[in-house]
This record gives sequence, structure tokens and C-alpha cells, in this order.
Amino acid sequence: MDLPRNAFKHAIAAGKLQIGLWCSLCSNIAADIVRDSGFDWLLLDTEHSPNEIPDLLAQLQAVEGGTATAIVRPAWNDTVLIKRCLDIGATALLVPYVQNADEAGSAVAAVRYPPRGVRGVAAAARASRYGRVTDSEICLLVQVETRHALEKLETIATVEGVDGVFIGPSDLSASLGHVGNPAHPEVQKALEDAARRLKAVGKPAGILTGNEEEARRYIAWGYTFVAVGSDVGLIGRGADALAKKFKS
Repeated sequence: MDLPRNAFKHAIAAGKLQIGLWCSLCSNIAADIVRDSGFDWLLLDTEHSPNEIPDLLAQLQAVEGGTATAIVRPAWNDTVLIKRCLDIGATALLVPYVQNADEAGSAVAAVRYPPRGVRGVAAAARASRYGRVTDSEICLLVQVETRHALEKLETIATVEGVDGVFIGPSDLSASLGHVGNPAHPEVQKALEDAARRLKAVGKPAGILTGNEEEARRYIAWGYTFVAVGSDVGLIGRGADALAKKFKS
């Protein structure tokens, strides 16, 4: 059996813009609904969502065959958590709260088999098509979201095996003293600077926003993989608007 090609990994390596949606509803039905919406990637979150492995498995199965590559965000930069996500067939990961090159290296080791890494070998897991393939194309993204990590951006980004760097605007704004306000000029300046610095070292940059104006600005700054909303936000805004229409 041929190895599955990771379309997202190859697209960001080529500098092709990839538009995504953040998925936090922990629902395979919700994932099934949005899989053919035309997004290039869907982020299945476990850091700030009550997603567990059986839930993720159902969501990965739902997304397969759609337009988007599923990216799983483990709850932490933990070898066991990462291994479990990989074994159920995740081919792209976004590892949160990476603070330095050593932590980025730990994430790389977690997605690679020995002797290049420490990933445990499961011979008949979903990741190997239940024993039918021996390898896969894993895309590893690391998340930079603090002032401290931003100071080390180039050393994190250039760790061999890191495919892209996601800048977390919410946590970064808190780290810069502007919690809940990623639109603050200091935060925006840091986000623009991060995109410039990542471009200089040839590493794709990613970000999330639910604001169309911000999304277009980030794209203009050079962000390559951009989440332009979330499933929670779409439902919330849609429900609010519908209720207001009939009750005002």
C-alpha cells in the first residue's frame, strides 16, 4: 500500500496559503459537517477542549476524505500524549507551549521512531493502516505563545524536524501584559515581527483569529497557515444573530 501524502505538509513547505478552522466541539458530526466546506485544514483541539482519544478517533474518521487535513493539538508537549494521537492516525500535530529549542527537539523526537526519535512502535495501529504501511508523513507544528519563547523564535523554528511555527495570539497577549486583547498595538507589532522573522529563516508561520480584517492582515504579513474562525464561534454568532432577529 502506498504511503498517504500529507497535502498540508507539502503545501506549507511550498509557501502555499492554507486556510483553516479551529474545531473545539469534540464532535465527529460537527467535523463531518465542516470537512467539505473547503478549508485546507481543521484543528482538532485537546488542550482547551474535553477531547479524548476515542473522540479524536471518531473525528479523524469523519474528516478523512474531505477537503481538509486534520491537525491534532495534544494537551501538552508530552511523549505519551503525542504517541497516542499518532497511533490513532493523526498525521499533523500542533504542540503547544514550546519555550525553547530543547522542547522543540523533544516534540520532534516524540513523532519519530528510533533511532531518530523515541516514538513507540505499534505494528497494527490505525497509523500504519493496521500493519499495511510502515511509515507516514508526519507534519510537526510547534506553538510559540509567550514573550520568552518569542525571544527564542529563530532557534525554535530552525530545529530540524519542525515544519512550521504557530504563534498563539491569546496567550502571547497575556504574556505581554494585555490579557484578552490581542488587538493591542504591542501585540500586533509582535505578531508582525514574528511573521517577518520566520520568513527570514524559511519557516511557515501560522495563527488563529475570528476577525476577518485581522485574518487578511496576517495573510498580508506573511502568515502561511491561518485559522479564520472556530466551530464554536460559528454556532455562537449564528445562534445569537437568529435569536436577536426574532426577539428584537
